[in-house]
This record gives sequence, C-alpha cells and structure tokens, in this order.
Amino acid sequence: MNDTSALEYRQGKDMQEIPWERLNYSRDQYRQMRLKQYKNYQSLARPRDALAKECQRAETRDAFYDFHLNTRHVKPTIVHFQLRNLLWATSKHDVYVTQNYSVMHWSSLLRRGKEVLNVAGPNQDMRGGGPLSRVQISTMMVKDNLLAAGGFHGELICKYVDQPGVAFCTNLAGNKKSITNAVEIYKSPNGSTRVMAANNDCVVRTFDTEKYSLLTQFPFAWSVNNMSVSPDGKLLAVLGDSSDCLIADSGSGKEIDLFGEIAGVSFSPDDGAEALFVGVADRTYGSLLEFRRRHRHAYLDCYL
Repeated sequence: MNDTSALEYRQGKDMQEIPWERLNYSRDQYRQMRLKQYKNYQSLARPRDALAKECQRAETRDAFYDFHLNTRHVKPTIVHFQLRNLLWATSKHDVYVTQNYSVMHWSSLLRRGKEVLNVAGPNQDMRGGGPLSRVQISTMMVKDNLLAAGGFHGELICKYVDQPGVAFCTNLAGNKKSITNAVEIYKSPNGSTRVMAANNDCVVRTFDTEKYSLLTQFPFAWSVNNMSVSPDGKLLAVLGDSSDCLIADSGSGKEIDLFGEIAGVSFSPDDGAEALFVGVADRTYGSLLEFRRRHRHAYLDCYL
C-alpha cells in the first residue's frame, strides 16, 4: 500500500486504503458501531446512560481538521491499549512515534522518517543504573530536543534527539519490574529543566537534566497513572488508581487540593495546535495520519 494524499482522499480514496466496498458496512457505519460497542474503562459513580441524557448534543457544522496525509513510512506499534503518549508532536511538522523497540521521528515537510532511539540492544551509559536492553516503551515525551521514555519494567531513558548516544538510563523500581506509566519534561520555577516519572510502585520521581540527580520522591497511596506539571512549574496534578485528582506542590509534594471523579488531566500549553497526528497500530493498516487545522476559535466534537 502507498501513501494517501489529501487530493486522493477528496477524489474518493479511503484515507487508510481499507476496502470498504468488500465489507458489509461503510466507514461511517463502522465508526458508529465501534463507538457504541467500545468498552470505555472509566470508574463512574453514575450509569453512563443517565449521564448521556444530561449532556447537550454539540451542533456539527464543519470539520475542525482536514485530512492531509497518511504515510506508511512509519508504523506505530502500541503493545497495550491503555498505554498513553506513544505519539508526540513537537510542531506541526515534527512527530515522534514508537515503532517496536525504537522511537522514530517523522518530518511532514521532508516526508522522511529517522530513528532517534533504539532500545533493542544494551544502552551503555556513563550515568544511571547501568545499561538497559530490550526495553518495551510504555510512555514518552519530547520537549526542547530532549526525549524521555519509560519502560514496562520501570525503566527511564533520557536522550537528546539531536545528539548521539543516551544521556541517562536507569530502572526506577529496582527489581520490582513496575511499569513506568508517564513521564513529564518541564521547567522548574528557577528555569532549570526537570524530568518527572510516574510509576506503578506508587512513587513520582523528579530528576535534574544536568547530572540526572534524583531530586524528589513523592509516595502516594495508589499507583500513579498520569501526571502533569503547570506551565510555571509550581503545581503538579496527579491521577492514578483512584477517582480523585490530587493537586500538589511540585517541589515539596505537599497536597494543595483534591478533585473527585476525574478521568484525565493536562495543563494547557497554550499553543496553536495547527496539526493533529494520529498513530494507527495495525498489522495491515498501520500508519501515521496527519490532519491540518481549519478553525482557530472553535471546539472539537466530543463523543460519549
């Protein structure tokens, strides 16, 4: 299968080259069927049907993004459907995706992919807990040319994408083999770059990026699945195996506030979101979809 351009899509070609004419339903029919049958793993205090009745249906007038390109030069691989942040866009032209034991960079301008991290073999490093090999990447983040990746067995790997070699690698959980659920790269209030990692061992750890010293360890009563640091670097929002969202001081870990029944969390970076990238992990139709923004002051459609 070849790449699919926006022109080919407008002329009737399916964006993923799925032969719908051979099937018993169209793409739209299949999407509606999947939305109805998909099991959304959320812990809700009230039945979903009751909540749906209270939600106002959004009026759909026009598309928020236009399809731009589907490329098969990079094929994202996702080991488990509950993993998060395995595709990361740093600009409207640059996106990083996990592909087997690698992290690939795709440039939509050059239409070219390049491997920036390979963790299939040993990663020899002067700093950290020794070399790591055959790391199954569970989460990642890329910011200011720094890539931070977590692994299924508690690994944390840091690498500058514009420099050879790995800057730092270690195992956060020791021999517990506890998955790294989320990583965050942010600026502290004094301007220094920090890397934060949330792990299934119920601890959130913070490292500096000069000597990769362990700065803080914040223990929680439950496994931490996701966290986000505010743009000023002062606040930390934490989610995990609990229906509560905890807001804490990012330097001390002291609890500031608590919110209930939260399913996801993120502090807005206030960027333009000019491009939307979607990684498709499929043995047949695996590819990278690119959409371009059409409306600057509007809301995306929301599905229950």
